[in-house]
Amino acid sequence: MLGEFVLPGGGSAWTSAFIAAFTRLGIEEKATRQALARTAADGWIAPSRSGRRTLWRLTSSGERLLSEGTSRIYSFTASQRDWDGCWLLVLARVPESDRSARHVLRTRLGWAGLGSPAPGVWITTHVSRRDEVARVLAEAGVADGQIFVARHDGGGSLAPLVRQAWDLTAIEGRYEAFLASFGSAASAADPLVRLIELVHAWRGFPSVDPGLPPELLPAQWSGERAAGLFTARHAAWTADATAEWTTLNA
Repeated sequence: MLGEFVLPGGGSAWTSAFIAAFTRLGIEEKATRQALARTAADGWIAPSRSGRRTLWRLTSSGERLLSEGTSRIYSFTASQRDWDGCWLLVLARVPESDRSARHVLRTRLGWAGLGSPAPGVWITTHVSRRDEVARVLAEAGVADGQIFVARHDGGGSLAPLVRQAWDLTAIEGRYEAFLASFGSAASAADPLVRLIELVHAWRGFPSVDPGLPPELLPAQWSGERAAGLFTARHAAWTADATAEWTTLNA
């Protein structure tokens, strides 16, 4: 909701707008207020009072994170057509006891498209994300992490390595479920609900699908078809959903 409506709509929204929108999604007011408080505690939004009403504004860090996130989500195509054969290879070991650092590595490197074929080893075909990976290592406190750009230069097939790094079968299953859910244009009757559900369903794919080049993907792969469906539905549904949100946020 923040990325789809608040960010492009001026960066602010009333508590009443969030409550009304989440009510349409079947979420109670108490849970919505708790979510706003947690999001503020995380530094994404900040409140200001206007009489008896509360206006929530995106912070500078919130705007940056949302801008980066929406850019990745909306540009994600589930494949990499222009791969030059290079890999980004990361060596980063974190003690089992340091759960916080391990969580940062797993979630943030996964979001960057990296998979782990062996403990302490992360790989991706997206070499351009080297700076992003370096930031993740710094945030996780991995001072001795190593980053390499490499090419596969012999040995066995790459297929087993890819299967060890990513569960492509499970990802394919998620794409099939997405296509089944949104393949029919007659989704939810409420335009606000259907767009939020569409974006919410799609936004998880960049963190689980590495966006591999076609030569590394299974013969049966629904990713590009699902990406095309998301783009089409998002373009068709955005105007009506935005109009609904604007009314709620007046």
